[in-house]
Amino acid sequence: MLTHVPAALGKAEVLRLRDALASASWEDGAASGGASKTAKRNSQTPPDSELSRQLGSAVASALLASPAFVAAAIPLRIFPPLFERYDVGDRYDPHVDNAVRGDALTGARIRVDLAATLLLSEPEEYDGGELIVEDIFGSRKFKPQAGDAVLFSAGSPNMVTPVTRGVRLASFLWLQSMIQSDEARDLVCDLDAAIQDLSPRIGGDDPDLRKLTTVYHNLIRIWGEA
Repeated sequence: MLTHVPAALGKAEVLRLRDALASASWEDGAASGGASKTAKRNSQTPPDSELSRQLGSAVASALLASPAFVAAAIPLRIFPPLFERYDVGDRYDPHVDNAVRGDALTGARIRVDLAATLLLSEPEEYDGGELIVEDIFGSRKFKPQAGDAVLFSAGSPNMVTPVTRGVRLASFLWLQSMIQSDEARDLVCDLDAAIQDLSPRIGGDDPDLRKLTTVYHNLIRIWGEA
């Protein structure tokens, strides 16, 4: 699973988040690194702060309103989104995200199936800072527009290259999907995309399209949890 979701967050909402983060307090990003904290050199908003929770709720709501994001993730639970800042020299060396995350405020725990990064800085505002994710096709590099999200399997090695100019702001989060298997989730996502592509061309009442839609929902019924 490796998906680029353009415009998951609108530009106006990106600016609102950036304005709010301008007055935020920052702490060592290694606090949320888990087993990979020695690889992490950046800053983050304190996860339990009121600002982080408010802005994180806005990010989660926006992502859940994005059909492309929901189709790819099929989310069951979202860990409260966090916010990170990479200044010159900051980086995140190759690592794999923790398999389980626990929320210190609520005690809730999730199985981490997917990780996502939502960019809040435009690519021309900083040099370096590329997100690199390893998948079955090799290394893939991302430096998307502000408001774009990159969604990938939490079991995939990933890194952020050193920032050499400017500041890279982003939100990052972890998700538990209704479908645990990456392979099964990819199949369901591809089927959903085919249905969405076919519907305006052949009409929603086409009997074969209804069959595909039935297969889509029955696969989620077989593989999914709620």
